[in-house]
Amino acid sequence: MSGGRVVPDVLAAVDLGSNSFHMVVARHSHGQLVILDRLREMVRLAAGLGASGRLDDAAADRALRCLERFGQRLRAMRADSVRVVGTNALRHAKRKRWFLERARAALGHPIEIISGLEEARLIYSGVAHTSPMNPDKRLVIDIGGGSTEVVIGEGFNPLLLESLSVGCVGLSAAFFDDGRISAKRLERARTAVRLELEPVQEAYRKMGWLQAFGSSGTVRVISDTLRALNPDRSHITLENLNSLADRVIGAGHVDELDLPEVDAERAPVFPAGLAILLEVVESFGIERVRVAEGAMREGLLYDLMGRFTDEDARERSVRAMGKRYHVDESQAERVETTAVGLLEQVESDWGLEDPLAESVLRWAARLHETGLDIAHSKYHRHSAYLLEHADMPGFPREEQLLLSALVGGHRRQLSVESLEDLLPPWDRLAEFMIVLLRLAVVLHRGRSPQPLPEVHLTVKSRNIMLELPQRWMKEHPLTLEDLEQERAYLKDAGFRLTIV
Repeated sequence: MSGGRVVPDVLAAVDLGSNSFHMVVARHSHGQLVILDRLREMVRLAAGLGASGRLDDAAADRALRCLERFGQRLRAMRADSVRVVGTNALRHAKRKRWFLERARAALGHPIEIISGLEEARLIYSGVAHTSPMNPDKRLVIDIGGGSTEVVIGEGFNPLLLESLSVGCVGLSAAFFDDGRISAKRLERARTAVRLELEPVQEAYRKMGWLQAFGSSGTVRVISDTLRALNPDRSHITLENLNSLADRVIGAGHVDELDLPEVDAERAPVFPAGLAILLEVVESFGIERVRVAEGAMREGLLYDLMGRFTDEDARERSVRAMGKRYHVDESQAERVETTAVGLLEQVESDWGLEDPLAESVLRWAARLHETGLDIAHSKYHRHSAYLLEHADMPGFPREEQLLLSALVGGHRRQLSVESLEDLLPPWDRLAEFMIVLLRLAVVLHRGRSPQPLPEVHLTVKSRNIMLELPQRWMKEHPLTLEDLEQERAYLKDAGFRLTIV
């Protein structure tokens, strides 16, 4: 269960970006994180996505070689002390399961694919935790290889988040694919960015901010280049960016860029990154941009640390979903307690020792009735749909799909079709977790506040034995009838339930 556990001495975060892969290892000391190690490699994963959306062999090989090197540092670390996330390129890649399985083997840890809004939240967290505390609103801009995140927040709380489908790798392929640079090409690139910004810029201007920060490599390299060209340029401004743009256009080609801080790896995507920042600064009316110390990987570390305390963002999302859809908290708590009690009896037999199994089972129990707020008929399907498609801060895509699968399978016919798209080992283990949730729900059919008697559950492969006191079963004939119906449902799914 999340919350209240001892934070590991060493934590690690890996950010599989569309342009670069980053790894940060930190020591937890007195509530703070002290960076021990940083690794960064330019992989250009997004450049390897063809028109079909499939990852080509060259990009996959570059990525896997990098992950093997990262894996040497991470392999001995505890599973719950490492988070590895994939962003825009992996969000959009087709038929990526083979790559994710090989990547997991190379790293020794699973990869979570996060949504754009979750990426934005983590970026803001990384900036907020590594910046001086300030009660005023701040704007954070992060230009990645496949997307650009813009966030307004106060303190540690993001208030307005957007992930725009424009990044320096994709924009480079669209407007600077042969390396040539001209004023016309730069303007066309800026127009593409402007179209992405137009639907959101009014909301950002209306909310306002006092300070603007840029995080990650693109903004940092632009800032370092401006300062190297003119030491008086302590901040990024529209005037400074326009001056830099004139110099970039004058080079005529990425191979001719004679700019401090822009190396051969960065040069191919530099004009596109500059176009994005120029347009964001001008469209939002930003006076100056400071460079943030932190970025998404620091946000990942602090988010990971929060999972061992009472600050797990996933717990907050589950509570918020329960309140939003008026879940009966008492019933949810009863089902949760019973489901976890059953899990404790069979976790070794069914291979459910991973802490995530208990966490997801708890969350599924708390949220299995969210769909009742829409309609009673087929409410489990409504619940599953909500949990699959809602914005749930803290949840990577795979965990959200797993949660949705459990809730969608908790009553009526048990279908495994929804489990086929889950990543290993959950494509195999989720079925067992669903059975535990189903049994817990049936046992609390009466919604009585009275505690259940002692329940014994033993399993051997797909054979299940549920032991209940005979007197209690006689006093609860409807529950017994439901258990008989459950026996039939489970039989259709290949399980054999015996009730004694």
